[in-house]
Amino acid sequence: MNTTLRDRLGLGEARRLEPTLEAAREPAEPAELPDHWAEVRAQVHGLLLERLDLEALGRLSPPQTRQALRGAMERLFEEERLALNAAERRRIVSEMQDEMLGLGPLEPLLADVSVCDILVNTHRQVYVERRGRLELTPVRFNDDAHLMKVIDRIVSRVGRRVDESSPMVDARLADGSRVNAIIPPLAVDGPILSIRRFAADPLRMDDLLALGSLSAPMAAFLDALVRARVNLLVSGGTGSGKTTLLNVLGASIPAGERIVTIEDAAELQLQQPHVVRLETRPPNVEGRGEVAERALVRNALRMRPDRIIVGETRGAEALDMLQAMNTGHEGSMTTVHANSPRDALARLESMIAMAGVDLPARAARTQVASAIGVVVQASRLSDGMRKIVSIQELTGSEGEVVSMQEIFAFRQTGVGADGRVRGQFVASGIRPRHWERLVTRGIALPIDTFAPRELVPAEPARRVTESVEPQV
Repeated sequence: MNTTLRDRLGLGEARRLEPTLEAAREPAEPAELPDHWAEVRAQVHGLLLERLDLEALGRLSPPQTRQALRGAMERLFEEERLALNAAERRRIVSEMQDEMLGLGPLEPLLADVSVCDILVNTHRQVYVERRGRLELTPVRFNDDAHLMKVIDRIVSRVGRRVDESSPMVDARLADGSRVNAIIPPLAVDGPILSIRRFAADPLRMDDLLALGSLSAPMAAFLDALVRARVNLLVSGGTGSGKTTLLNVLGASIPAGERIVTIEDAAELQLQQPHVVRLETRPPNVEGRGEVAERALVRNALRMRPDRIIVGETRGAEALDMLQAMNTGHEGSMTTVHANSPRDALARLESMIAMAGVDLPARAARTQVASAIGVVVQASRLSDGMRKIVSIQELTGSEGEVVSMQEIFAFRQTGVGADGRVRGQFVASGIRPRHWERLVTRGIALPIDTFAPRELVPAEPARRVTESVEPQV
């Protein structure tokens, strides 16, 4: 090895290196990196490639490959007499393993269970979302070509490709994380990569209670509605926790029922024994082969489902979903992007028009009113906390208006000095029309569940082990 490289690697002072949270990866210690670390890493990478039999490595399992890389690098350090201390060696071994087997600089973020979104804005910036807040990280790629290699590695694993002729792509990682990439010429400044992560251990209703996302009476009411087969619509903005809430509600479905889920990207993690998961398919590079949600909803009706759960309704499939809810598939659920329960119903009406059916506005409104039983509104507040801010029951239609009544709500009272939103969950005092349905199905709720009062301060009841926050 040349003297210049030895000089660059002779870092002298001991540095502490960043921790890695994934057990399978090499342990590392926190450190601030030298300015030329990227150049050092690139040159060591080149030396390593000269020594490796890539064909032989390809026949090994990932753990075996990781171990073989470690051994090869240890031999390289000794033979080239690299002036690296123990911490620096661990760091560069870990980075080389990530580069050749994983997603490079993103691997430590993917191993961090507190990270729920990874947002790569070209090779220069990587943001993450933790507990509802965006944070700029020190993670960087060498250049846009380095970032493109990582994007290509992701999309090739699911049989997709991204290039100038097809500059947008959706994909999914092995752990279920949802990936979107968009590259030039559509992305003006360079490749953009977004990764939406999901908890390996899905949240339960008890977790939402502990996080202060709803009150105990609200949780009991929602559980009763699901068991009584009331059709539910979960509404909320981006990042408000709709998919997480849908997953939590799905946990209340009895184990003996056949559930068919339909999603753009399979994210729901229902634990019942009889779940059939369907996923849409985007068109190929020739623009053919697309299978949309509407086709899957129609096909699901032929699969003898007890309940249909659509991950998100965003188009013409709304009509088929509402018709399914009205024709024997009670207890079905879906989500929609909207800022209020009233807006959610308006969006459903507009989506019915996208189905290409000449249905009068009044008939569409009647269809919505008869199909949906309860709208659950989720929101991400200014402090990053996600809460259920309203539970409203549909009571029919009066002329041109769908009538609704609010059963529970979150009332914000202010913002504390620490930036935390203050407020309470309240019950309106209205006994829901579905009360009789609950009673006839043997689902008992104390009548004072709906008594008008402030239920609890909307603060986390206890500290929960940190995990990925509720997601869209």
